[in-house]
Formats: sequence, structure tokens, C-alpha cells
Amino acid sequence: MTDTMEAFLEKWKAENVKMKQLIPDVMTGFGGLFQKVMKEGALSVKQKELIALAIGLAVRCEPCIILHVRKCLDAGASKEEIFEAAGVAVMMQGGPSYTHLPKVIEAVEEWAG
Repeated sequence: MTDTMEAFLEKWKAENVKMKQLIPDVMTGFGGLFQKVMKEGALSVKQKELIALAIGLAVRCEPCIILHVRKCLDAGASKEEIFEAAGVAVMMQGGPSYTHLPKVIEAVEEWAG
């Protein structure tokens, strides 16, 4: 893994600590929603993470892209599944998603090798 993704994760963790101190109700509310929605159900965690990645890509949220690539891999998604989900986002949202594909590729290459 390169320093780019590690640095992002370390910064993200530090930002979360600060947000928990400054806006605890928001963090508790969002965290609770995330935990309830992103557990196994009619859809698997892997399917939900692929959907989250595609939406993050469609709305051009770089932290969402990076975090959900990691979560997709942790949930057992293959590189091919991740890239296919990214392709669906491009098909649905077009050029702005297309321009963020390199961030998906970078995260997959750094975490999945």
C-alpha cells in the first residue's frame, strides 16, 4: 500500500475524532443509520458497498470513493466487481463520474494489488 491511501485513512480517522467531539449528535445519528443500513439483509454487505461506491462516484465524492472501495474489498468484492459497479455509475451519470474513475483505480490498485 502506498502512502497516499494510508495518509488519507489516518487523516480521516483524526477528522472523525474531532467531529465526535464537536458534533456528537450528528456523528451518533449518522453512525447509527450507517450501521442499520449497511448490515446483511435482503442485500449482502458486498452488494450494498458496491451500490454505495457507485453512488459516491456518481456524486463525485472523493472520500466516499476511497472509503467504499476499501469497504468493497473488505466485504469480498473483486476488482472486476468494483470496476463494473464504477462502470454502471458512469453509464448513469456520465462524464463527471468518468473523470473520477482514476480515483477508483488508484484505490483498488493500492489496496488490492
